[in-house]
Amino acid sequence: MHTVSRPLRWGMVGGGEGAFIGEVHRWAACLDGHYQLVAAALSSDPERNRRSGMQLNIDRLYDDYHHMAQQESEREDGIQVVSIVTPNHLHADIAITFLRQGIHVICDKPMTATMEQALELKQVAESSPAAFLLTHNYSAYPLVREARHLIAQGRLGKIRSVQVNYVQDWLTADLERQGNKQAGWRTDKSQAGAGGCLGDIGTHAYQLACFMINAQADTVLADLSCWGEGRILDDEANVLIRFNNGAKGHLWATQVAPGNENNLSIEIYGDQGGLRWQQENPNELELSLFGEPTQRLTRGAGYLSDSAKSVTRTPGGHPEGYLEAFANLYREFSDCLNQQQSDSLLPDIYDGLQGVAFVYAAVNSASRGNVWTSLNEFMQTANT
Repeated sequence: MHTVSRPLRWGMVGGGEGAFIGEVHRWAACLDGHYQLVAAALSSDPERNRRSGMQLNIDRLYDDYHHMAQQESEREDGIQVVSIVTPNHLHADIAITFLRQGIHVICDKPMTATMEQALELKQVAESSPAAFLLTHNYSAYPLVREARHLIAQGRLGKIRSVQVNYVQDWLTADLERQGNKQAGWRTDKSQAGAGGCLGDIGTHAYQLACFMINAQADTVLADLSCWGEGRILDDEANVLIRFNNGAKGHLWATQVAPGNENNLSIEIYGDQGGLRWQQENPNELELSLFGEPTQRLTRGAGYLSDSAKSVTRTPGGHPEGYLEAFANLYREFSDCLNQQQSDSLLPDIYDGLQGVAFVYAAVNSASRGNVWTSLNEFMQTANT
């Protein structure tokens, strides 16, 4: 991979008027000055695309991402990186289109809507000179990096139990019937894919657990619920997990639990200790070593590992959170493209493949009467 100049010439597909995550990507990309947004296809609706482009002062605005990829690849000053912030069913084709033009891709999660798309995208990514980043931003919080470091150092001993929850309440109301754009596509199987809540926030919880313990699921047993009237995709998921390092876990994801906003939390226990972290209080990590008082580790402290310090931006006591973690991924990806650091901690095509396989295995388990189901059933082609 060749080094690239900074700021990187950057493009975006999706993220126009009415979008949520596109704005987050733009804030994150700009925080360190490593990216400059020069081209975009912000909406499939021409008028919305035009208005969005004017609001963002985009130099080169395209109505079609295929045209954008072709034209930008032929320009001497064409984009070097593109971010994909569309509904799930579009991720694969957009990513494949740009990767085939040698343009680096930053893609929102879940990576694809279907397993077939995930396997095809993996093949294209492996043959492309361009790099691929999946924006599981929770893995870039300083104390999440610290937790991974502590577990890798053996401070908890042999990992036994992982309990991870991502709990929201916003779909308690039938917002999809009230014209809410975000609820509309997330509850539509043709756009969201096989999983509803499972794909939207369950994949975040799953990736967080896997990242912290540096392991993947072998098998899952899932019970999925559709509490919202008329919904066909799950809005709550309970999933038992057997990991490939011998640990066992439980994942609870729901978007219909009143009183919860973005309550992502995780507890991990080994035979020598445990730790606990909450996304809504991200600057503290509880560490309990057996027989010793519980310790409260805080972001920005001098006793933390280099891994945590490398993604810490302000002194202790100044809260950092969601946007900074997103920006950490963007900065680290830029550094990787400039060969200034390893990309080993960045979520990649294989994390994306695991996430889609997790959704498929859970949906399959639930549909067959809540039975243990192997992720390898859906990843066999990927492993050959």
